[in-house]
Amino acid sequence: MEEQKNKLYVGNLSFSVNEEQLNNYFEENGIGVQTVTIIKEKYTDKSKGFGFVTVGSEEDVNKAIETLNSKEFEGRTLTVSKAKAKSREGRRDFSRQRRDSRGRGGNFGYNSRGPRNRY
Repeated sequence: MEEQKNKLYVGNLSFSVNEEQLNNYFEENGIGVQTVTIIKEKYTDKSKGFGFVTVGSEEDVNKAIETLNSKEFEGRTLTVSKAKAKSREGRRDFSRQRRDSRGRGGNFGYNSRGPRNRY
């Protein structure tokens, strides 16, 4: 959990920025970086425009937020804030999916075109 405490969210990244460039930018501003991860799309491997930077101390967290939030980097204005813990809220749980009288789960009488005719 110590790592989560010193983790920063970095948003509004240019899609061309790589992890090395982001690491160098933080270090040029006097922030001790441990890890840099840019989040990418699963199949295309293209950047989603945000990432996470883990820094060495709480002082580095505060310094990064104060000095880099709303600063321009590679043509975009960065958003730098403390990373929030991952939550399961909003995710669907299919393990308890409701079944109809024939044992089928799913869309409860609807298909992609609307309700099924009952007469």
